Amino acid sequence: MSKISYNSTGVHIDNGIDTINDCQNNMPSVLDGDFLNLESATVTIDGNSTDTERTPLNSSPHFGQRLKTFFFGTESDSGKGYSEFSGKQADSGRTLGAFAGVFAPVALGQFASQLFLRTGFVVGNSGLLETYSQLFLAYFILIMTVLSICAISTNGAVEGGGAYYMISRALGPEFGGSIGFLFYVANVLSCALYTVGFVEGVMQNFGVGGSFTSDTTGLPVDSDWWKYLYASTSLFICLLICIVGGAMFAKTSAFILLLVVIATLSVFISAFVNSDNIEVEIPKTNDYAYRHVNETGNDTKVYGLYTGLSAKTFRDNLMSNYTIDYSTDNMMDYATVFAILFSSVTGILNGANMSGELKDPSKAIPRGTMSAVFFTFTTYIILCTLVAGTSTRFLLVNDYVYLQQVNVWKPFVVVGIFASTLSAALGNLIGGSRILQALGNDQLYWFILKPATITTKGGNPLISVFMTWFFVQLVLLIGSLNAIAPITSVFFLLSYASVNLACLSLEMASAPNFRPTFVYFSWYTCLSGMIGCMIMCFMISPIYASVSLVIMLVLAIMLHFRSLPSTWGSISQAIIFHQVRKYLLMLDSRKAHVKFWRPQILLMVANPRQSCELMDFCNDIKKSGLYVIGHVRTGKLEHCTMDPILEETPRWMQLIHHMKIKAFVELTLASTVSEGFQHLVRISGLGGMKVNTVCFGFFDDILPTDSLIKARTKKRRFFGSVDNGGLSEFESFFESPRTGNIKHLSADEYVKLILDALKIQKNVFLCRNFQQLNKDEVLSSPYKSFIDVWPVNFFRPETASYFDNTCLFMLQLACILTMQHGWKSHTELRVFLCVKAVTDSSAVKEKKLSAFLKQLRIQAKIVIVSFEHLYQHLNSSLESPASKSSPYSGEPGHQMNDYAQVPDDYLRAVNSLLQANSSRAAVSFFYLPRPPLQQKDYIRYLSQLASISDLTHPAVFVHGLHPVTSTTL
Repeated sequence: MSKISYNSTGVHIDNGIDTINDCQNNMPSVLDGDFLNLESATVTIDGNSTDTERTPLNSSPHFGQRLKTFFFGTESDSGKGYSEFSGKQADSGRTLGAFAGVFAPVALGQFASQLFLRTGFVVGNSGLLETYSQLFLAYFILIMTVLSICAISTNGAVEGGGAYYMISRALGPEFGGSIGFLFYVANVLSCALYTVGFVEGVMQNFGVGGSFTSDTTGLPVDSDWWKYLYASTSLFICLLICIVGGAMFAKTSAFILLLVVIATLSVFISAFVNSDNIEVEIPKTNDYAYRHVNETGNDTKVYGLYTGLSAKTFRDNLMSNYTIDYSTDNMMDYATVFAILFSSVTGILNGANMSGELKDPSKAIPRGTMSAVFFTFTTYIILCTLVAGTSTRFLLVNDYVYLQQVNVWKPFVVVGIFASTLSAALGNLIGGSRILQALGNDQLYWFILKPATITTKGGNPLISVFMTWFFVQLVLLIGSLNAIAPITSVFFLLSYASVNLACLSLEMASAPNFRPTFVYFSWYTCLSGMIGCMIMCFMISPIYASVSLVIMLVLAIMLHFRSLPSTWGSISQAIIFHQVRKYLLMLDSRKAHVKFWRPQILLMVANPRQSCELMDFCNDIKKSGLYVIGHVRTGKLEHCTMDPILEETPRWMQLIHHMKIKAFVELTLASTVSEGFQHLVRISGLGGMKVNTVCFGFFDDILPTDSLIKARTKKRRFFGSVDNGGLSEFESFFESPRTGNIKHLSADEYVKLILDALKIQKNVFLCRNFQQLNKDEVLSSPYKSFIDVWPVNFFRPETASYFDNTCLFMLQLACILTMQHGWKSHTELRVFLCVKAVTDSSAVKEKKLSAFLKQLRIQAKIVIVSFEHLYQHLNSSLESPASKSSPYSGEPGHQMNDYAQVPDDYLRAVNSLLQANSSRAAVSFFYLPRPPLQQKDYIRYLSQLASISDLTHPAVFVHGLHPVTSTTL
């Protein structure tokens, strides 16, 4: 064993440490205040002390040496009882190397049913040239997927669960759990498939009338229950091997691979030894071949010709000649033959499934998998070439197992068939049990898979093995290999596509921590593999592919709503960050156009416990725009031991999540609220996505209520999920609403905030009475409520005939509100046309306003209101706009957004008018004049705004600076 210790002089490796995690956990405390000297470190391994030197940058191994190191390792890779990367003693449960744990299972999975049973059939239909193209296409997809497997497996420690572990840790629990379930089902189906194939080989050779028996002796085969008995017995043997554990499985698979290799070599040798013509009897089960023989009696036999190596036979088998499959009576074509070939080589993840038993998965999986893929590909190329040069096409397409009849010793091929199918079933049984154990350990499917986590003392998931065996027993009741094969292939291909997707996502996210030691991959290899897998899914069976994808999506949605806490990390967050950054750089504020304007709101909140209704209201009118909730905490950083904002921000984010508000949180620490507000209004947003509108609550003496308990929280309880943090928890997070007249701001400071926002060229709106907004009542009422817009500056009533940017901004906000879900069907927009007196010209003004609203595509009801009775409350100086001393001197429209003091009687009359016309109003929008320049007028300004908005429903004062509507395309 080796131990790594850190000090101020260097690194010392010695005996005694258990895991690399211990080293990592100790590093901060050991290195605190010191430095790590790697140039003159003394390294002690197995009692030998050596001085290390820094490796020159130009001394990296060349490409050939890298390939040699990749496939064969280095001298230090062998003969050690500890992991090279972790410096720890090998776990007693991790005993397998690259050959026994990865190479053998993958090679056997690739040889499962294709090697001896379908190679001749494929060549006979497709011809040698198209067979080559099919092999190259199939192995191209496989190699692209293997590259992704190698990349993911070398980017960190791989635990038990294999492909499921890699996919779930890359894509997150939602897709990882759903794909893991499909991959487990694929292993169950595949185990049943190969078990049935093994039983069919047994019955064909040792059943009544088989190759090694007579017509009266042999195993009974006259009932499907006999077949089920033989399959159950074979599966029970596999179960016994799995119960022993992974090491026994590895030893068994290595021995079985040896048998398969010997059988394959016997086929190669037979092609050269058998130089004479051999007539091979076509099996009686081939009804298609015997139907074309003249009726000469029951003893008529049909033969196919084995020519040995022949140039003529080779030329005859070069091109394709698709015919009818005698077992299904279906016409073959390129796609169906390719599907048969590809469904037999889906074992590339068998090694990854053994990751829990591998001593060093990060090294063993890439080396073993890549070596096995190249080995099986070479074997298939040689075998297809020899088959094309030795057998006539008639023999190839009419006898699946003819290789057994022409071998130098028949039992060789029989042993190969049995060994390849039985070992493939064994590999899927143990691989599936490891996936089920990993799913249970992650607790994604509640308590259902809890028993699957029970293991023996040696780490063998015994209960998981029994559960998988039981499910395979159920699938065996189907009985037909052809019925199981297509859906099995589809499920495996989906798993392969998911592996490619996981690697592609990691590569596209450009996360700095994704730096696998395996470097022979890129984003286009991942994309090519994923596209190839999806094409093959639908080529094999569009129905099965569609159903499988639906199941995967349903499970993903279910796990998403389950919202399990996970420390795995989700690749979706990394991809979102990467894409958002990219598109924010492309978002150019200089190219902004009024046609695509939307409100980007900064809502200033002093205490969220008294502002929940307003926070929800702003969420409704943002119209998919930027929505930032800002808060200023007064104080100085030098007076704090740490930044208090770091502690408060998660609480605010939790509240927003609880209220289901789509907003960002921006908190700042400043000496004054005014200073902090300037920070927020300038820096909120990013790039071309900046705040253009500021919202304030209203400044008055009304005591606020605790609106948190009335907030529209929409608590989610689906599949056991509950929102984090209840109301009582939020009450402890934030201070209670004020109960006296003590405020964080004075009236003067509040007005200065409005002026500051206007100076920075931000639109402003002030919201009052929102504690009286009962949104649920508005949206559930059988009667429609009104959204009222009063596009007139009540402090300059003679400007009522003019529309400026503020009036258009009011209309835009009100229109947006009526477009939102719920508000749209339960509210109606009203625009009040204020005239000095109702005369014939009023109808003309109404017509003009109606045409203008039509140009803006705003559907609203126009209500004419007379101001005639209000003017009697104005003094004589205000009644003479022509007077130079009057605040109304000059063109009225030019002074429309200014504030002017008016008598209190006039404001009370205005308030009465508003109440008389707003009995069913849900929200009213009013004109907000620019605050006065003189500070002495600030309190008067606020009090007069309060007089106007003293209503029983919410009121919004709006001041706009920029055009926000467009009448052009």
